[in-house]
Amino acid sequence: MTRAMTTAKPKVRRAVHGILLLDKPRGISSNAALQAVKRLYGAEKGGHTGNLDPLATGMLPICLGEATKISAFLLDADKHYRTRCLLGVETDSGDSEGKPTQTRPVPEVLNREVIEAALASFRGEIDQIPPMYSALKYQGQPLYKLARQGQEIERSPRRVNIRRLELMALESPCLELEVECSKGTYIRSLVEDIGRKLGCGAHVMELRRLASMPFGGMPMYSLSRLEAIVAEGGWEALDPLLLKADSALPHLPELVLSPALAALLRQGQAVRSDTPPTSGLLRLYAGEGREFMGVGRVLEDGRIGPKRLIFGQK
Repeated sequence: MTRAMTTAKPKVRRAVHGILLLDKPRGISSNAALQAVKRLYGAEKGGHTGNLDPLATGMLPICLGEATKISAFLLDADKHYRTRCLLGVETDSGDSEGKPTQTRPVPEVLNREVIEAALASFRGEIDQIPPMYSALKYQGQPLYKLARQGQEIERSPRRVNIRRLELMALESPCLELEVECSKGTYIRSLVEDIGRKLGCGAHVMELRRLASMPFGGMPMYSLSRLEAIVAEGGWEALDPLLLKADSALPHLPELVLSPALAALLRQGQAVRSDTPPTSGLLRLYAGEGREFMGVGRVLEDGRIGPKRLIFGQK
């Protein structure tokens, strides 16, 4: 456990706003990682943008302060993973932290051609059954809690899109895969299904999230790196690592409003602009200084209404 996990909670909290791209370590939950970042920043408010399994490492965008208001838009983002999986053994959790449930021999002929034939059937849109060890809820209870009690709940398949699925390394009985996928995709379920397609089963040994869009290729920061920065320069030394809230929304068209219209919108009133898109959501900015206001929406009558406004960031 890192020192960040045991640091005493500061007596004073501050208003700090932005998005940190955390490189989550293995062995802690996404919520524990969030709480560690909040402590290091001394932040009043924070939230993460979708769970990473305790076994998983890699990119976990953390929204602080007013940026938490746009975190919901990141839940729909595509993800990019690299995973190492073991063929021949299935576990109750779908990964190496679970208990083995079935062992079968790995095919004697296991080459790239055989694996590629199996992978081909999982590219594109597929139906996937979520694992029992997941944060999805049944009658108000997370499935993973029911799984730990020995219960098995029937789950409906969900449509996901596997945009890219490539074999990166083969050293039987281990495979390394890279996956680019839509929201809601469970890599553990995908690996299990690939193993069954090969006739031997499989589970995840290692899982790393390389990117959560739109932050592909951007630097991540580990808890140990954040601790070192705080030790040298205090809370404020971490602030330059934060991305602005609108960096999460490059896919939305932007609209710059006059200061007068921006003031009305902030009061909850719909306004009419000369050049709005015809429909959908918008990134809203105020005046020549381009202060980011948050997300608006085009109403049926063509006016612009508030969807999710933020304060305190330019």
